[in-house]
Amino acid sequence: MDYFSQIVKAANSGKPIPTEPKWNIWIHRNEGKSHCDVCLKLDQCWFAKGLTPKWPHHFFCHCILVDIPYTKVMYKSTADSAYSKFDPYLFDTKGEYGHGKEKLFNSWGYTVEDIPYLKGEIEKQGLQKYIDGDYTLNKLNHNGQRINIRIEIPRKNNHDTVSFITGWMVYPEGHIRLATPYGDN
Repeated sequence: MDYFSQIVKAANSGKPIPTEPKWNIWIHRNEGKSHCDVCLKLDQCWFAKGLTPKWPHHFFCHCILVDIPYTKVMYKSTADSAYSKFDPYLFDTKGEYGHGKEKLFNSWGYTVEDIPYLKGEIEKQGLQKYIDGDYTLNKLNHNGQRINIRIEIPRKNNHDTVSFITGWMVYPEGHIRLATPYGDN
């Protein structure tokens, strides 16, 4: 449940308002003669406290973590995904990948025609869960910090839902970009 919904629920039930989630921004400071590629990728990225990459990242790390208001995270964060992550990758329309992910989505009732819905729903849920701090840290390297976010969609062929892990990259100023629309169950 997102933070705003928790506030409404608490207010309606007469319970105390929940504590506002805490967030910080990773800041790379220009000190020293050399710079770590990983720290440079983390510069200006936003993370929920407790879900921040290991800090300090390395010996002689000059980076700092600074608190940022949750309202800024709520209103300024963004998420996007490239169409190519769905076609030709997820649905493998060109037969280049051989991973079989399209078979899984087909078994849930989805086809290549459903890409606009899937793309929009994954972006919407990914953004909300990022803002809620409902993600896990994944690989961190010179390309940046990856996070995993669990998405839930309805099956088109019955009344159940299915959930799966999506992979995202974290970018400065609260932006996340889809790296893989299906990482695991």
